Amino acid sequence: MKTIQISVLAFAFGLMSFNVVPEVKPSMVKVNLVSSVVWKSESIDLGEIPHNQPKKVTFEFKNTGKTPVLITDVKASCGCTATDYTKTPIQPGSTATIVATYNAANKGAFSKTVTVTTNADSAPKVLTFKGTVI
Repeated sequence: MKTIQISVLAFAFGLMSFNVVPEVKPSMVKVNLVSSVVWKSESIDLGEIPHNQPKKVTFEFKNTGKTPVLITDVKASCGCTATDYTKTPIQPGSTATIVATYNAANKGAFSKTVTVTTNADSAPKVLTFKGTVI
């Protein structure tokens, strides 16, 4: 009788899985959502600007990380805006600028974007500026 009990017990343990994998909940996963790029302003209101006089808009950021940041791409939302940016690596603690020049050829309200891609963030940063050409 003892042999049967031991055999049944051994069979039951054989059916069990001893490979236990803990359940991972979203609250348990630690994700680094902090960027090393800190923008002074992500949106600028220019107010009223004169017709046919190009207006420069300067966006500034600081590298708060421990490695250099490189701006890899800057794209304006339309052909009415030209861009220029810091092309050298931005060392930790240093600042850099993105300059967008809006041509102000059309009268009326406008809202434009500049999309900036860096090696510090997985997603591009969309900067905006708006105003009214009078």
